[in-house]
Amino acid sequence: MIDELELNDMQVADNEADDHFDKLREECGVMAIYNHPDAARLTYWGLYSLQHRGQESGGIATADGEEIHDLKGMGLVSEIFTDPVLAKLPGSLAIGHTRYSTTGDSALLNAQPIKVESTKGLIAIAHNGNLVNLGTARERLERDGAIFQTTSDTEIIVQLIAHSKETTLVDCIADSLGQVDGAFSIVMMTRNRIFAARDPHGFRPLSMGRIPGVDGAPDTFVFASETCAFDLLHAKYERDVEPGELVMVSEDGVTSRYFNKDVQQASCIFEHVYFARPDSKIFGRWVQKSRDEMGRTLARESGVPADVIVPVPDSGVTAAIGYAAESGIPFNFGLIRNHYVGRTFIQPEQRVRDFGVRMKLNPVRALLEGKRVILIDDSIIRGTTSRKIVRMVRAAGAKEVHMRISCPPTISPCFYGVDTPSTRDLIAANNSLEEIRAYIEADSLAYLSLEGVVHSCTTDQVKPTGYCTACYTGKYPTQWVDVEEILPATAVPA
Repeated sequence: MIDELELNDMQVADNEADDHFDKLREECGVMAIYNHPDAARLTYWGLYSLQHRGQESGGIATADGEEIHDLKGMGLVSEIFTDPVLAKLPGSLAIGHTRYSTTGDSALLNAQPIKVESTKGLIAIAHNGNLVNLGTARERLERDGAIFQTTSDTEIIVQLIAHSKETTLVDCIADSLGQVDGAFSIVMMTRNRIFAARDPHGFRPLSMGRIPGVDGAPDTFVFASETCAFDLLHAKYERDVEPGELVMVSEDGVTSRYFNKDVQQASCIFEHVYFARPDSKIFGRWVQKSRDEMGRTLARESGVPADVIVPVPDSGVTAAIGYAAESGIPFNFGLIRNHYVGRTFIQPEQRVRDFGVRMKLNPVRALLEGKRVILIDDSIIRGTTSRKIVRMVRAAGAKEVHMRISCPPTISPCFYGVDTPSTRDLIAANNSLEEIRAYIEADSLAYLSLEGVVHSCTTDQVKPTGYCTACYTGKYPTQWVDVEEILPATAVPA
């Protein structure tokens, strides 16, 4: 099996532009602002904090009571929204979106928010997640006369709202959300209202915060995929939008209703492992605490004699700190990451891809030479990057290189808003632990157990049974559809 992987290295890399840094990719982040005179700028700041959740396109829509204005573009938030651009977005309400796409679907056509003039009025929507019954829903809507502007599954929700038989808009939204299956954390906006909702399983995070009004002015309400966006706005975290909950903010205040409370919560545990920023509180728990505990548990489960703990930056840092604290082995930054290398250098030649890892990471020989090194990373997806890093550390003079991973082996793709390789490209789905160790050329390899990662993320708010661990178990909380079969002809994830 390993020989086959060796032969397929070039092919895998050719198929995946990000092979040199093979990580799972979160699809997007969303923001919403209600009642602030500079709503567009606050949304821009919030999206800037959520940039790690999507770097291919971004958009902001604002409402001034009469019209919805929207601007979208390809690239980073800071590249799209200059001061002159923000000046074109008047209004005290705003929603925003920053996005990753799956390979081949990166286009301005699918950038969000999406604005639609429907029978229920003018609506703008931004969506984090992925619908798994979109093929059936889209086919039914097209039979009913719906004309789609994009290939994004997000537009299906707007079309369902437009075709709902309910009378009030909030009833139409609740009715439409009850018809779709999969992962969605959504913010929506009309000319004078903001809506926020999470799917009944609560796959993706969505939090609500508040900025106190000055001199008796009304408060500003903020919604964001992660609470780290609140800090830049001086907004106070109030609570999460609950699974299956629809929240509406209007001149009458904040109201809430549930459109579905009858399913088991299944929040994505990989948000704690990798996606979310360490300074965010999601699913009722600080990410920093979860990752620190993952490292400590990993040290208890699979300790090995060593001289130094080295994180693979940046995502392995917090778990490595926890591992070092539990094991008593010194922690040090033996690999330095260059944060100024973007995605533009990616080239098809294998030699350039190999060089790409060395452009992003550089070993500190003085800390590694002659040492027994434990490398801490958050995951191994295809294994190509891990092998290059192990080789890099050995070349810097390390005597031993042990790899420790702060989550279980990833054996199954995700269908809930993550850009995931197919099963055939997941190294742990096709190889034993010893085969993976041999492939990445480490002296030893160990993963955190499933029990260990769930324990590390458990809170009073989310019990052990409240997490989706399908990427580690292959047991999905919904009746999923093969996305590869339906996406080319229908829709792409948000």
